Formats: sequence, structure tokens, C-alpha cells
Amino acid sequence: MTDLIGNSSIVTRSKEIAKYLSPVVANLTALSVDAKQAHWHVRGPNFLQIHELLDTVVDHAREQTDIVAERIVALGEPLDARIQWLAKVTTTPELPAGFQNTDVFIEGIVSQIDATLKLVRGAIDALDDIDLPSQDIVIALATELEKDRWFLASHLVTK
Repeated sequence: MTDLIGNSSIVTRSKEIAKYLSPVVANLTALSVDAKQAHWHVRGPNFLQIHELLDTVVDHAREQTDIVAERIVALGEPLDARIQWLAKVTTTPELPAGFQNTDVFIEGIVSQIDATLKLVRGAIDALDDIDLPSQDIVIALATELEKDRWFLASHLVTK
């Protein structure tokens, strides 16, 4: 099978590429929803700074979700990002409900970023032999996630 631009090799590997990218979309979507939940319910020290930082995490996660999802679809593969599907496949830890102290939400969102980075790093390794343009996308994503993680984790007191 050949795609519209005559690239038969990428089409035959598109399912394998999507196998690595689809879980990343699921985790990024969960991260954006949960970070928004935390944004609305955060309380305590550095409230305003954390409140605004969580919105930045949401914006970055949504932007990156769109980039990764569009790569999958551009390769001719469908993507299921319905809430029901996401609830079954995401590897992000559950965030506590309701109002929480800043540290609780920071730790929760950092854990979700870590779970997503684990998938991203796996995708980087796997895509090295499959599709370099897709690998470039997840490398850029790793950089963005690591920066957001740093900004959040820097608010936690360490001993």
C-alpha cells in the first residue's frame, strides 16, 4: 500500500508507530484534565503561583496532545481519545478529588508527568528504528514535560 505521497514504508509501519504514540496521547489527555482539576482546587502556600503554573501545564499538555494525535492521524491510523477509553488505558496515577494543599497537587501532577515521561522515553527508544519524524515529536515532548516537571517539583520542600 502506498500513501498519497508515494511512501509505502511508512504506511506499513503506521500501526506500529501508533502503538507507541497512542498511549502518550492518553496520558497527555489525562494530565491536561487532571492539571485543570488541580488548578481549580489548589489551596495553600504559593496559591497564585501554583494556580497559574497548573494552567501552563494544561496548555502544554493540550498542545502536545494535538501534535502527537495529528501525527497518528496523518499516518492514516485512527485514534480513540474518548473519555471512556482514556479511563481504561491511561497509566497516570489518580489525582485526589476536591480541595487539596499545593504539595498534594504538585506531587500528584509530578507523578502523572513521570508516568507520561516513562511512555515517552519508551516511544523515543522504539521509534529510533521505525520513524525518525515521530521520534523527533516525542523528543520535543520529553523536553517540554521535563521543564514543566522541574517548575512544579521546585516548589516542593526537600530535605
